[in-house]
Amino acid sequence: MNQISAGPRPAAQHLLDRYRSVRARTEALAAKLSPEDQVVQSMPDCSPTKWHRAHTTWFFETFLLLPFLPGATRVREEYALLFNSYYVAAGPRHARPQRGMITRPDCAAVTAYRAAVDEAMGRLLRDAPAEALHLVELGLQHEEQHQELLLTDALHALSLNPLRPAYDAAWRDPATDAAPQAMLAGPEGVVEIGHDGIGYAFDNETPRHRHFLAPFRVANRLVTNAEWQGFIADGGYRSPLLWMSDGWAACQAQGWEAPLYWENRDSAWHAFGPGGLRPMDPAQPVRHISWYEADAFARWSGKRLPTEQEWEAAAGLPGFAEAEGIAWQWTGSAYRPYPGFRPWEGAVGEYNGKFMVNQMVLRGGSLATAPGHPRASYRNFFPPDARWQFTGLRLAEDAA
Repeated sequence: MNQISAGPRPAAQHLLDRYRSVRARTEALAAKLSPEDQVVQSMPDCSPTKWHRAHTTWFFETFLLLPFLPGATRVREEYALLFNSYYVAAGPRHARPQRGMITRPDCAAVTAYRAAVDEAMGRLLRDAPAEALHLVELGLQHEEQHQELLLTDALHALSLNPLRPAYDAAWRDPATDAAPQAMLAGPEGVVEIGHDGIGYAFDNETPRHRHFLAPFRVANRLVTNAEWQGFIADGGYRSPLLWMSDGWAACQAQGWEAPLYWENRDSAWHAFGPGGLRPMDPAQPVRHISWYEADAFARWSGKRLPTEQEWEAAAGLPGFAEAEGIAWQWTGSAYRPYPGFRPWEGAVGEYNGKFMVNQMVLRGGSLATAPGHPRASYRNFFPPDARWQFTGLRLAEDAA
């Protein structure tokens, strides 16, 4: 008599379903790009779409299949070199600025690589050991981060094409809060900051700790394109007294006159986005600005950027709109470890901790962020001159 397999345990089936869903979303995002699109690296901070697809696969192969699936071997040994990113403990790496030179393996080979690893992960996830479960979820969270990077990196590459081809001609930006700007009184005194232990968190969100907040107010919504146009018209990009010294130097050296992807055509502003080049929507929140620009705008407005602690404490206030799904929001906080921070053990400990210098913290989540990925304690970070992400700002001010 033939026996019917009982199949994966319910918890394992849930994890396998989530794994398949995340992996499928990456492929759906990449499917809007041609093989030629997928090999382009438009600047050192960006990576080709093909590389994102392969690197996220390398992560599962390296940190899960090889240690936990008996008999597992690499699909191809050369991939260990080509698709490692910055995990020094995991072996040698191809130079980041030269990822666009990896024309081979081609897109079809990367698709086959993903399929082979997905098949092996399916076997592992049917009965994954408990010590592997954290790494599985880390791998999925990591892939969701790369889904956002895939979109922002592809957008940057397409923006350099004089034809301004759309990533997705049917793309529509999310609806925004059209309420007038108002300043909300933020929590003050001793508050708790950091992940509360419910659900997933990266190591840089921990440990939860107490922080003292002086009286402050924070804007109910993000700064809009119309408000940014006022900054431009008033000479914001020509007024050195508004800028940090390094920011003014970057502004002059790079010729900043408006946010990235803004174009003035026939005396009217247009903006290039996933849907192509379109007339500027004045009500939409401004995006694609550096920390330097955000800081200068806040100073021009007679206000400042919120600290990351203020942002997190205020995120649950009634009237605090556009917390996520619109634009990452620059804060006035340098990216540094929380008191008592300890990185994860092993090579995955390189994930966040070693970048805690020369970066600024962003909070919230953007229109390119995977659904369900952000949370109030999430700490994104980029150098202060970075502009190619969907970055905006919310104003704050001292209340005393």
